Amino acid sequence: MADWKETNTHIRILRDAEAGGYGVVAVIAYNIEQVYGFIEAAKVARSPLIIQFFPWAIQTFDGMLVRAAAEAAKNAGVPISIHLDHCQSEELLQKAAELPFDSIMVDMSHYEKEENIRKTAHWVRHCNERHIATEAEPGRIEGGEDGVMDTAGLKACMTTPEEVDEFVATGVDTLAPAFGNVHGEYGPQGPQLDFERLEKIRSYANRRVRIAVHGTNGFPPELVKRCIAAGASKVNVNRLVLDDYYDHLYASAGKMPHTKLIEEGIEKVVNLTVKWLEIVGSAGKA
Repeated sequence: MADWKETNTHIRILRDAEAGGYGVVAVIAYNIEQVYGFIEAAKVARSPLIIQFFPWAIQTFDGMLVRAAAEAAKNAGVPISIHLDHCQSEELLQKAAELPFDSIMVDMSHYEKEENIRKTAHWVRHCNERHIATEAEPGRIEGGEDGVMDTAGLKACMTTPEEVDEFVATGVDTLAPAFGNVHGEYGPQGPQLDFERLEKIRSYANRRVRIAVHGTNGFPPELVKRCIAAGASKVNVNRLVLDDYYDHLYASAGKMPHTKLIEEGIEKVVNLTVKWLEIVGSAGKA
């Protein structure tokens, strides 16, 4: 194993979580208020945290938001990783690998499996040469999110335990399996998750890689805890920690000074994120 993997913040956070049997929340940030609120929540809860960006953030802010988050995380006093979620463009992967990310998701799941594995291995090497950890998606999780390709038109492919070996061979550090989870919103029946499949994937992984759960919009705390018990160390969240922020924004915009709107919005992010840090069991683990 490369020496840099022993000190990479993202890898260390998830290894500690797997060993301790708790989860780490991986939040999506869209602006500087949310970045600040997430970091304050981690400090309040004394918790490790992963702050994620969609590729959209690199394109829109030309890397500025990523650099600001990385600098703030470095000075937070608790372990915080900066991660790029669902990077599907090889051109953007090239640019992202020059930014201060601790980890990048090399998402080639919109290709067929053989091409997915080949391209993943290439970009894992590229990132590793720059001491950046990686995540990949064996199988294909259906749906789409902000600035991420919508795979609803492609066949969702549930991850098989055997595929774990193929992706471990690429050198990837974290796997995001497809086990009935979807990006975006679930239908009227709600999440229909195959926990037996997830547990088999965890067993096959045998601590060679960490497991990430994607597609948690609308999950109740009990379902998130069950995912962690089944083997997930990284829990991707979007709306779960931002609902209160957007409720406040939509209800209060134009009705109070802009500065107060921002300050109260940050407070909403802090409070709801602390709640989820407690739910996943990472509070007090920093």
